Amino acid sequence: MSGDTGARWMSLPEAMQRFVHDGDGVALEGFTHLIPFAAGHELIRQGRRDLHLLRMTPDLIYDQMIGMGCARRLTFSWGGNPGVGSLHRLRDAIEHAWPHALELDEHSHAGMAAAYTAGASGLPFGVLRGYRGCDLPQHNPRISSVQCPYTGETLATVPALRPDVTILHAQCADALGNVSLHGIVGAQREAALAARHVVVTVEQRVERFAPAMNQLLLPHWVVSAVVLCPLGAWPSYALGHYARDNAFYLQWDAIARDRERFRQWMQDYVLDTTGHAEMLRRLHGKGAA
Repeated sequence: MSGDTGARWMSLPEAMQRFVHDGDGVALEGFTHLIPFAAGHELIRQGRRDLHLLRMTPDLIYDQMIGMGCARRLTFSWGGNPGVGSLHRLRDAIEHAWPHALELDEHSHAGMAAAYTAGASGLPFGVLRGYRGCDLPQHNPRISSVQCPYTGETLATVPALRPDVTILHAQCADALGNVSLHGIVGAQREAALAARHVVVTVEQRVERFAPAMNQLLLPHWVVSAVVLCPLGAWPSYALGHYARDNAFYLQWDAIARDRERFRQWMQDYVLDTTGHAEMLRRLHGKGAA
């Protein structure tokens, strides 16, 4: 949890420069929607290296960050292009060490949730009834077990996850930096409370919140920085603001298969742009492919 007294509104480049450093453990969390793509692209622009990336369901933004050489390690529970297939830059890093080798720490969804919860609770590890009947513990030495002192039952354990920085995208925040997030949620709250710093990009700034279904509120004292970043989750969606760009997920499969095509796309739409708004203008004018 952040030790700051409250969130500060700032630009995305300023927030990434101040709170994310080479070698950090960084969680860009989001479950099917509210994925912080704009923040990930800014980290690529700023040339971050040696990051330990954490996320329950890494998809396109981690494919891009891994392919651009930002990551040395990935802690995750599923990785793919949702509804399409593989993450080709992730596969290339694992199978051919391109652009360099990538360490893996693979878990189940339940294992990741337990690890974030342990981190948020200040505990050294999470406990769950899981990993039974699968061979994942044989391939991940960080998955262990403990005997319950009350029942004698053997339970699986996972080490707590405590990111240096958790980055989220949300629908809105108020002037003080209190954040409102609603819709389908995954481990965003746990990942935020487990982190040393929390940076949130939002669709809009409001004076006060209206109640919403499944609304999560992050109080300003656990948030280090808030960034106004409309469309900051594109091509994923933000409930109540815009839909998922399914066409882009399909196009990304072809872009990411070829190293040179991938590098050229990242150069044209990320590295050679000043920020998220310009990237979207270029894509809108030229098309995603």
